Amino acid sequence: MLRLPFCIAVLCLASSAIAADPFDDKFRQLDELLPAAGAVRTASGAPGHAYWQQRADYKIRATLDEANRSIKGSETVTYYNNSPDTLDYLWVQLDQNIYRRDSDAVSTGVAPSRDAWAKAKGADDGMKFTGLRNILESRTFEGGFNILSVKGENGEPLRYVINKTMMRIDLPRPMKPNSRVSFSVEWNYKINEQKVLGGRAGYEHFKEDKNDLFEIAQFFPRMAAYYDSYGWQHKQFLGSGEFTLEFGDYDVQITVPADHIVASTGDLQNPGAVLTAAQRERLQQARTAKKPVLIVTQKEAEAAEKVRSSATKTWHFKAKNVRDFAFASSRKFIWDAQGVQSGPHKVMAMSFYPKEGNPLWERYSTESIIHTIEQYNKYSFDYPYPVAISVNGPVGGMEYPMISFNGPRPVKDKKTGELTYSKRTKYGLIGVIIHEVGHNYFPMIVNSDERQWTWMDEGLNTFLQSIAQRAWEENYPLYRGDARAITSYMASRNQVPIMTNSESLLQFGNNAYAKPAAALNILRETILGRELFDFAFRTYSERWKFKRPTPADFFRTMEDASGTDLDWFWRGWFYTTDAVDISIDGISEYGVSTKNPETEKAWQKAQQDAEPESISDQRNKGMPRRVDAHPELKDFYNEHDDFTVTNKDRNKYAETMEKLEDWEKALLAQGKHLYLVDFSNKGGLVMPLILEIELKSGKKYIERVPAEVWRYSPKKITKVLVTDEPMAGLTHDPYWETADIDQDNNSWPRKPTKSRLELFKSEDGPDMMKDFNTPLKKAGEAKAETPASN
Repeated sequence: MLRLPFCIAVLCLASSAIAADPFDDKFRQLDELLPAAGAVRTASGAPGHAYWQQRADYKIRATLDEANRSIKGSETVTYYNNSPDTLDYLWVQLDQNIYRRDSDAVSTGVAPSRDAWAKAKGADDGMKFTGLRNILESRTFEGGFNILSVKGENGEPLRYVINKTMMRIDLPRPMKPNSRVSFSVEWNYKINEQKVLGGRAGYEHFKEDKNDLFEIAQFFPRMAAYYDSYGWQHKQFLGSGEFTLEFGDYDVQITVPADHIVASTGDLQNPGAVLTAAQRERLQQARTAKKPVLIVTQKEAEAAEKVRSSATKTWHFKAKNVRDFAFASSRKFIWDAQGVQSGPHKVMAMSFYPKEGNPLWERYSTESIIHTIEQYNKYSFDYPYPVAISVNGPVGGMEYPMISFNGPRPVKDKKTGELTYSKRTKYGLIGVIIHEVGHNYFPMIVNSDERQWTWMDEGLNTFLQSIAQRAWEENYPLYRGDARAITSYMASRNQVPIMTNSESLLQFGNNAYAKPAAALNILRETILGRELFDFAFRTYSERWKFKRPTPADFFRTMEDASGTDLDWFWRGWFYTTDAVDISIDGISEYGVSTKNPETEKAWQKAQQDAEPESISDQRNKGMPRRVDAHPELKDFYNEHDDFTVTNKDRNKYAETMEKLEDWEKALLAQGKHLYLVDFSNKGGLVMPLILEIELKSGKKYIERVPAEVWRYSPKKITKVLVTDEPMAGLTHDPYWETADIDQDNNSWPRKPTKSRLELFKSEDGPDMMKDFNTPLKKAGEAKAETPASN
């Protein structure tokens, strides 16, 4: 420890900074990156007085052909031009065309790497059977929309041009602002087998009972979005960037085999025509039930599996102010429901699943829906729709208004018939239902442009999902959302900024889900605190529900409602691939000189005495000394050392103290311990310092330093720490809350990295003679040892 000289005018110590060359201002404003604010979208992040958005109402009549696994339908679209622009044509999305053999999604597919293709070491990094099957089947499947006709309001044919997954309809006359136009389309397409061709919808075939389960979405031509900051959003659908849609009212009639149960977006309009009296009575009971009520029991579903009806039924649904529509249909469905209050609304939480989903689904699905609504309402707004549905089928996880498709189910042992599920399957099911039902909030209501910015719905939703999962049970196994869970990705090289178009993302799940979720968690827990963050996030949600926000609207609202300049945070986390890696590089200890020679010279002597004894002095112990043999040689200097206090020292001290004011004398007497700590920003991402200070007595406490400590020097800083007693240890980010990628350089003194060494027995090489003489197993024996799968 050094002694710090004291100046009468001012304590000669302050935070210092080492200038960076060239200077990289991490705190410069985002003005050069964000679009200019105006009357449509304000600088506060709120919709302006001139905000507008388009609208599209749909009247759809669709028929499911189970035998041929196809859909045919017709629709009438009424499109409202609320923009200030005159439109000469309309763009319509034909997302089913992603399954055409000549689609961009098929033709632009590439191998992840040559090594993954040819030098794989196992199933984790190699080409799988399912992957090769997908490649081959996608080149033969006759998918995509067959557009039979496009007609105007009076039945006249309209000229249209199909550009892959988009269709342009040329209007017979320009569409003026504040006008509307109606047109109709007839179409059909073959439904993809989801487990073969993948996708966000499709059918699943059950070999055991020879039934199909259909999850149907993107099944009708849908209006592309047209909005102020982009114009027509008609980027081709390549599979990753999802959907950008307009709100509207839907009137949909779905004709299916008479023994099917249909789960759908919207309110069922004709329960008397499609449900039995018992089913209708059970639905009514479910509205006020305290636990899920079975509308269709497993016994009833199993009985339905064994027969085939040649008749049909038409299910009629209406949905108000939604941006999309989807449904599921099968005779295999078990159906349970329970009412839940959402603000002033009663919501029917409902689950549809085959018997293969039990016992997992009957226990957790509807409960997970209810939990999601209760938790998301706290942080955004009250769920406004009449139903919230979870369907078990081939799609692993996908969201639509009021309905979601979720995949996890138990595994049946092919030999014993025993049903089991892993911990990962259980929590994966709860998590995916929370996530997909949560998507009703983002983007089904807060209607961001998914085709452009995946993170705006996936990242925000994953963040809220992590909060909801923590509220499910203590120590819920989180996979995303926690800062510590993102460090490996942050340290990787193969990444792009979050603010990258959806179709150009690398490490898609980490980039669009995990990193923004972790960033928002850090913003809530470390930067703003829960009170400021929660108010700002709810403000954003309320401002933009049933509207279309952009990233700038989110960034600006969070700053506006929290009263905090966060441009440095958005820049670092969303516009760069910088990582958090803050290192403690050095520490110097200082004590304030008391000016008292009795104290200071005693301190100086203690410092010298603490120095290690030289190797020569150690070996010379006991050596005969001349002055010991001749004591008459000793004088004044043998009785006094350099640390003897003289009267001159005492007089000087007295004179000095006379010149000091009382507050200056008190400052000298405080006995504070001062430390200069050198920090370096090795990762590039500026973050607050969260310092755990351990004192000699064993006491520990946290000192939090805002990120602005880096504003003058983003690479290296020196910070002053003041303690009441000597410091024994210092740790940055002790709770792993900042996503620091290297904990090894976060402590003083350094802490050892602990790990385990795995030892293996030496084994002989391959023995061809032994392998050749191994008895050959019969086909049945080999099959019996094959691991069970579903």
